[in-house]
Amino acid sequence: MEGRVALVTGAAGGIGSATARALSARGARLALADRVAPVMEAALNLAVDVTSSADVRAMVDRVVAEYGRLDILVNVAGTVSMGAAATLPEAEWDRVMAVNLKGSFLCCQAVIPAMRVNRHGRIINIGSIIGKNGGNARPWIDAAEQDRASNVAYGVSKAGVHAMTAFLARELAADGITVNAVAPGPIASAMTTNFPAALQALIPVGRMGRVEEVAAAIAFLAGPDTGFITGEVLDINGGMWSD
Repeated sequence: MEGRVALVTGAAGGIGSATARALSARGARLALADRVAPVMEAALNLAVDVTSSADVRAMVDRVVAEYGRLDILVNVAGTVSMGAAATLPEAEWDRVMAVNLKGSFLCCQAVIPAMRVNRHGRIINIGSIIGKNGGNARPWIDAAEQDRASNVAYGVSKAGVHAMTAFLARELAADGITVNAVAPGPIASAMTTNFPAALQALIPVGRMGRVEEVAAAIAFLAGPDTGFITGEVLDINGGMWSD
């Protein structure tokens, strides 16, 4: 990735920071963004609200002004949400959609012109197993799992990310831009500290995933040898779900 410029949103979190390290190790120059600017040496560190189109455009303009190009976008910025559909507040639904789906779209949209200039780009979105399997929780067995294993707003937002990935992959293919996603299962991080032990026991490989494993998959999709892979949603879930 020598000479390539990568923008990672949500870079202060577990997956985001691991992705930054993985891309840096492969030679990419980094721009890192989060609600509060990350602090990583030799990177352009930016504060951004991905739900604001003005913030997102300013972020991308700053990256291009600083580095002269933008080759890779990794949309890690996201939020979790727990609870039952019957009691989900409308405001919570709107909040989750704004961050996870709208935010990812705004970032994708903003980088297209810069990538088209060089007829090369790699966009990697973060989906989820929850966007495929209807949720990990089994409330018919244990109602308490629903409050600790995500909800419909989160799942629908990530399913939307999967669909967006497919649409953009087709739209941008002729421009040399690939658009893929990774769909992690339960990954050990600050976002999953309350993940039920009973659900962890259902993971076939016998453990939760590591952020470095997700980052390695992202780095692969961002690399120079993946120009024939686009529209893919890559499962990283220890065998919990397969398409």
